[in-house]
Amino acid sequence: MAELKLEKKPETAKLRIYIGAAPGVGKTYLMLNDAYLMKHQQDIDVVIGLVEPHGRKETADRIRDLEIVPLKEIPYRGVNLKEMDVDAILARHPHTVIVDELAHTNVPGSKNRKRYEDVLDLLDAGINVMTAVNIQHLETLNDAVNRSANTVIRETVPDSFVKRADEVVNIDLPVDELRTRLRQGKIYAPDKVEQALANFFRKGNLNMLRELALRTTAEQVSSRAAEYRRTQGLEQAPIPEKVMVCLSSRPGTERLIRVGARIAGRLATNWYAVHVDRPDDKGHNDPEGHHRLEEYRRMARDLGAQVVSLTGRNVSDALIRFAQQESISHVVFGQSARSRWDLLLHGSVLNRFLKEVRDVSVQVVPMQKPLRRG
Repeated sequence: MAELKLEKKPETAKLRIYIGAAPGVGKTYLMLNDAYLMKHQQDIDVVIGLVEPHGRKETADRIRDLEIVPLKEIPYRGVNLKEMDVDAILARHPHTVIVDELAHTNVPGSKNRKRYEDVLDLLDAGINVMTAVNIQHLETLNDAVNRSANTVIRETVPDSFVKRADEVVNIDLPVDELRTRLRQGKIYAPDKVEQALANFFRKGNLNMLRELALRTTAEQVSSRAAEYRRTQGLEQAPIPEKVMVCLSSRPGTERLIRVGARIAGRLATNWYAVHVDRPDDKGHNDPEGHHRLEEYRRMARDLGAQVVSLTGRNVSDALIRFAQQESISHVVFGQSARSRWDLLLHGSVLNRFLKEVRDVSVQVVPMQKPLRRG
């Protein structure tokens, strides 16, 4: 009897999009951090197709030892301009490529008119892509942002591209902290700060953009879940949304709690504030941290959360197990500045979540740096 051999169907390349409400929230920084961990923890072949640090040292430092595919020079009106070299990336064919500034319009003479079309070519070739974009560049939000910000956003990305994404990560930064970063010269040059504060970086406009980013991320997950049920022939019964906030004793965790409460309020659903106690943790060695954690738990209860304490040696495993058991649809993480050795030793809960838990909306809230004692 002849043996029937079935050709293995190649896996579709994955697209991860980091979305932010405005420039300077930390999209590229986190994207590079995740890429570094993928390379050094999972031995994944990750390269940089294009990253624009915009003069931000903390972002440039995150490139570290990641391989960079050289940019391509394209002559235009008597000068040579640099663009991402799609052909070189296709020839190199890494497992994953980082492509920053998704909404960019390419120089005339490029293969594609827009960078998101370059990304589609890379995905069609079987290369996974991690990319970043600000919410104002979404096509259907363009008019609303133009009115609110009193500015014209000319570079846009079609909503269908975002719907193509397998993973969408929203980087959420409080408005006051974002405006402080702007004043400190961490986003724009000093001569542009006052104009930006009076226009695009007005509090009202930034609050609107944060809500749009939050809603877009949630809607993307809901639509993917609905599409899955449709293709599987399952009844389109409404699935209750569930929100989980990952608590820690670190300063700034109150931000995560407020974001979780805001999401739960918008969805009119219950939510969980979850902390993992490791058996080897000794609370009496850090009385301040223990006190903060108790305050965070109290705050979460006051805002309507169901506070859950888990026990496990591996924090990631415990949180992933709880999220899967409870069918969590929205997760709020804190992201702190950590050394490369700490990241390599302890890993990234965010990356583990995106790998293990499907169809989940992820909000990342940068944590404040602990004050040094002199």
